[in-house]
Amino acid sequence: MKLGAIFDMDGLLFDTERLYQENWIVVAKEFGQQPHPDFPKAICGTSGIHAQEVVYNHYPTVDAAAFIQSCIDKVNRILQNSIPEKPGIHEILSYLHEKGVRIAVASSSVKPMVDHNLKLAGISQYFDVVVSGQEVMYGKPEPDIFLLAAKKLGLSSMDCYVFEDGINGVRAGIAAGCATIMIPDLTQPTEELRSACAGIYSSLLEAKIALEQGEI
Repeated sequence: MKLGAIFDMDGLLFDTERLYQENWIVVAKEFGQQPHPDFPKAICGTSGIHAQEVVYNHYPTVDAAAFIQSCIDKVNRILQNSIPEKPGIHEILSYLHEKGVRIAVASSSVKPMVDHNLKLAGISQYFDVVVSGQEVMYGKPEPDIFLLAAKKLGLSSMDCYVFEDGINGVRAGIAAGCATIMIPDLTQPTEELRSACAGIYSSLLEAKIALEQGEI
């Protein structure tokens, strides 16, 4: 059992990544663009400079920061009063907490939204640390956010699990040196990631069982 566990949020703890995917299309149209079919997948899990680069690559004429903020605002309005939870979040967090594992969330979303979602779901008490994409210059797939989360937990990244759903996040976890566990949401792992992950499971509940059985 590792000493720390770092969780992504959108698409992993909460079934919110679909909302972003849908609203990227809406925002593209509002900004006078023909929605690019590869864009929602390309920007999934990114933040900061990297997210803006993805926007520029697909929609070079738009204000990237405004484009991103428009989508964030739309999703935030949807999530004001309810949050769709992924199966197993309460079980795995409770289990890790009981085992004395220090827990962080490392999300590309802004910190006020992360705090809001954790509180709304009734799981904020499990987290020792909350890190947002605003706190690092380079977002996923760069490892910065997970390295910062581990540092704030007072641990080496090699002593931490990372739980992720997306390709960019998984790559970031692996690059950080964490034992990276993928719970696929909208994207399936590549063969490269299958061999590099510490485990791939269909749900957080299945991952909890694997932890109990010492498989990871």
